[in-house]
Amino acid sequence: MGERVTIRDVAARAGVSVATASRVLSGTHATSAGARTKVLRAVKDLDYVINPHARALAGTGRKTVAVLISQVTSPFYAKVAQGVEEESAKRDRLCLVCTTGGDPARELAVVQMMREQAAEAVVLVGGVAEDEEYRARMAQYAQALAAAGSRLVLCGRPTPAPDVPAIVVEYDNEAGAHAVTSHLLGAGHREIVLLGYEPGHTTGEARVAGYLKALADHGLPPSAARLHGTHFSRIAGYEVMRGLLDACDGRPDFTAVVAGDDESAAAAMRALQERGLRVPEDISVVGYNDDPVAAEVTPRLTTVHIPAEELGRTAVRLALDGPPATGPERHVLGTHIVIRESVRPLPRI
Repeated sequence: MGERVTIRDVAARAGVSVATASRVLSGTHATSAGARTKVLRAVKDLDYVINPHARALAGTGRKTVAVLISQVTSPFYAKVAQGVEEESAKRDRLCLVCTTGGDPARELAVVQMMREQAAEAVVLVGGVAEDEEYRARMAQYAQALAAAGSRLVLCGRPTPAPDVPAIVVEYDNEAGAHAVTSHLLGAGHREIVLLGYEPGHTTGEARVAGYLKALADHGLPPSAARLHGTHFSRIAGYEVMRGLLDACDGRPDFTAVVAGDDESAAAAMRALQERGLRVPEDISVVGYNDDPVAAEVTPRLTTVHIPAEELGRTAVRLALDGPPATGPERHVLGTHIVIRESVRPLPRI
């Protein structure tokens, strides 16, 4: 491999000074048309790549926004990242999508790298287990980024302490679960299972809270709550539903299921159908997220729509347009039910 081409090589090839070549490439100073043509031709001939670190130190690099997600395979994360990318592109920013696998050490490393790269904003997406370690980490991120002239945006994450300079953009998670559970209750269902949640996880806990509030608002006692499962996934939804059906020998003592997300709902529907039970004739099922699978299963799934792309767009707008924050700024977007064919009204007795 040959030696790296430098700006001195470009200047020599173009027959101009290093200072002139630098001014042409930075685009921050006026240069003659002739000098510009010669420098750009030399760049092409030598296949010169501008050093991004030098540009960042000079303050002339491409402005960037970074979005950190747990995984790219999740429809929710993908939609939020798409919203961040679209809004960044509208504002002539480069969007960097980074995955962490839910690893706090990886998250810290990426945030630090984005601080060093002078990213204008870092958007962290997705629910977490909210504890003292998490709160301390968010305070560290926000303060370090603010000191570098950047902004931390927590998207779908808990609001940090009052002195943490972060932006919080979230959706009304609890209200969505309350609305979809109330939809079942309004259809006459009283034996309703909540399938799939994550104790201690902010996303799951909010959905449990909405489910419990809907039961209470319809006059049902706390003992009417039926919580099953430990996390959101197709595998968990399928296995938990199979366990419930095995426990009642295939004759359910419930009439409806609120699934923690659409993947869990689709898996639960498959388990029901394998035991000869029909949705919604025998068991009604609702989901959450309005992922593509909700419109692909048979019957199509009633669910809660999350404005995922708008979350991403809002995160970028607030980060780039708002004044420097001294404490957390919280912005909540609404959710709504998408009614399809997976709920059957029970006959009134």
